[in-house]
Amino acid sequence: MLARAGGLRTGVNPAVPLLFGGKPACALLVRLSRFVCPNQRPLCTQSTAGTGPEDSDVEAIRKLVVQDRWDDPRIASLFASSLAPIRVSRVLVKLKADPLSAFKFFGWAGKQRGFHHTTESYCIAAHILFSARMYFQAREVLMELVSSKQVLPDTENVVAMLRATCGLCGSHGNGVFDSLFGVLTDLGRLEEANECFYIMRAFRILPKLRSCNNLLQRLAKSGKGKLSRKLFDYMRKSNMVPTVFTYNIMIDLMCKDGDLKTAVKLFLQMKEAGCSPDVVTYNSLIDGHGKFGELDEVERLFEEMKGVGCHPDVITFNAIINCFYRSRQFQKVFGFLREMKRVDVKPNVVTYTILIDSFCKEGMVKEAIKFFMDMKLRGLRPNVFTYTALVDGSCKVGNLDQALLLVGEMVDEEIELNVVTYTALVDGLCKEGKVEEAEEVYRVIKNSDIDANQKLYTAMIHGYFTSKNTEKAMRLFNEIKEKGTMPDLSMYGAVIWGLCDAGKLSEAENIFREMEIHDLKPNHVIYTTLMDAYFKARKSSEALSLLYKMLDSSSLASVVTYCALVDGLCKEGSVSEATYHFNKMRELGLHPNVLAYTALIDGLCKTGCLGEATNFFEEMVENGLVPDRVAYTSLMDGNLKVGNLQEAFALRNRMEENGIKLDLHAYTSLIWGLCNSGQMQRARDVLSEMIENGVFPDGIVYDCLISKYSELENMDEVLKLKDEMKIGGLVSATTVNDAKLEQS
Repeated sequence: MLARAGGLRTGVNPAVPLLFGGKPACALLVRLSRFVCPNQRPLCTQSTAGTGPEDSDVEAIRKLVVQDRWDDPRIASLFASSLAPIRVSRVLVKLKADPLSAFKFFGWAGKQRGFHHTTESYCIAAHILFSARMYFQAREVLMELVSSKQVLPDTENVVAMLRATCGLCGSHGNGVFDSLFGVLTDLGRLEEANECFYIMRAFRILPKLRSCNNLLQRLAKSGKGKLSRKLFDYMRKSNMVPTVFTYNIMIDLMCKDGDLKTAVKLFLQMKEAGCSPDVVTYNSLIDGHGKFGELDEVERLFEEMKGVGCHPDVITFNAIINCFYRSRQFQKVFGFLREMKRVDVKPNVVTYTILIDSFCKEGMVKEAIKFFMDMKLRGLRPNVFTYTALVDGSCKVGNLDQALLLVGEMVDEEIELNVVTYTALVDGLCKEGKVEEAEEVYRVIKNSDIDANQKLYTAMIHGYFTSKNTEKAMRLFNEIKEKGTMPDLSMYGAVIWGLCDAGKLSEAENIFREMEIHDLKPNHVIYTTLMDAYFKARKSSEALSLLYKMLDSSSLASVVTYCALVDGLCKEGSVSEATYHFNKMRELGLHPNVLAYTALIDGLCKTGCLGEATNFFEEMVENGLVPDRVAYTSLMDGNLKVGNLQEAFALRNRMEENGIKLDLHAYTSLIWGLCNSGQMQRARDVLSEMIENGVFPDGIVYDCLISKYSELENMDEVLKLKDEMKIGGLVSATTVNDAKLEQS
């Protein structure tokens, strides 16, 4: 219809004299027509001498338009002066009884060179068309008015002009105002639509409830929650009666904003007003309470909705399954899956993706794959989120081959990888030591339209550091900063860890200071990393200073922090201070882990505090912790040094009973202890045992045995042991030291 009417076209004639900084000569009158106040008559109705055609001329032009005589010079004469906008408006009013001709004339006029419609002519045309129930065409006119770059009307002036032109066109309804409101909303000009509501309300004109609901929903979805709340309040103050759709929009918004108190209040209000909640209402509330871990309320709402005859749908079950999984209540999860099957609600892709992602996060990738296969057998097509969950899960459990197969399947299925998929793949490749392959993936991302995020950069940087390529890691880190990207806490943490691991402590300190300059507060992981590096560099005073700085900054120390602290202090011989901090950890409500106990036990044994070490060892076992090889070996070594062979071998037996195999260090301690006690045959038996168990003795073990046999003047055994060393390609540590002394 618009095309047949000649289209709606606007333009500026460069031949028209310009006034007021580059505006056409008629601009003054046009501007006056825009700023008409509610009590003022439109310009086209005012009879000013010499300013417009006589009624007879207007009538003649009306007839020409009806007859489609567009080439008649009398029509062309309308545009001969700067008063053309007023004349066009008068002709439109004259044509109000023939809306189709009015629409054709409006479109034809808009195509004339140098002419553009005013707010007034747009409003007159909209009224005429709307009164004739030509709603689509009226909407087209309003849409062009709102979008026009020449007219540039503000909402208040458009509403005022629509009111001022009502009487001219015989339009007495409010539908055209609702149409304007809807046009602003549908064009995404939400703030203007919102303003339009308040202007219309001031004139005691209200949009339809359906139109208000549309704006409410769009405001909520575009993150303009405050405007939604205000609009909803004013809708109710205007005596508009909310429907279930209105309440659903607002309840969903409140739940997503975490304002459950207001959501529940609205829920009760809608029930009191006789508006029955539907499945959408309950779904929003269930999801909202579930995200805050209020599982009792989730179950209560679920039972309530069933009790009022509101049947749960797949979205209901998805929300419930998701929240119960996050709380690790797996029995409940499977219970809801069974109920889903019982009430014949078919799982969708989202259901399977939630389950697959959940199992992958728990490291149960085999179970996730079973669900993956099941969904495909049911004819459901996995999406990018399904595949990404599996790729990430496979990489995290070290099954890189499976991750690559899944990526290949995504490519075959023409499912585009997103930045999360790529990040999981890069991280998985780096952790498997395949940094070159990770670089290839990274290059693909750089050459694509995908924007790399902080996690991807961090994975790549961590990969470089892990492969001992500090130079590349720092180059990428500096490139990221040069691009204007501010590294986040994880990236800074990866860089500080990498530099500390590479022994570049001073550079790590510089990065730490850089964080502070940028007001980025280090977390306990970064503090612990740097503190551990200080201890390894024998800078215990700096490590302790950093600990106190961390505590002063209100950053809570973790078990890992205290573990590093205890281990560092023990290794430098400050066992009493290590014991103090170990006990301090327990006072703070932190539960020491195996590493913390082991570090303290090792330190106590090395300083001869065997009794305390034994007590801590037994305490660890009583607390349900399983001692590791290092803990056993440390305590065993401590007992051997004081000649307590019986207790040492008892510990050896406990190790074997718990499935812990002795390593070189453990066997060395036993052989040294036996040699020191003169039990050479037992020492030789232990040597044979270790070789049978696939643990090959080194020069230190043989030196220990040779030294004792030499002391006992048993040269036959000495020669046998030396022959064994030669066969094994071993060099005596004593021989090496003697050679070094001779060279010096």
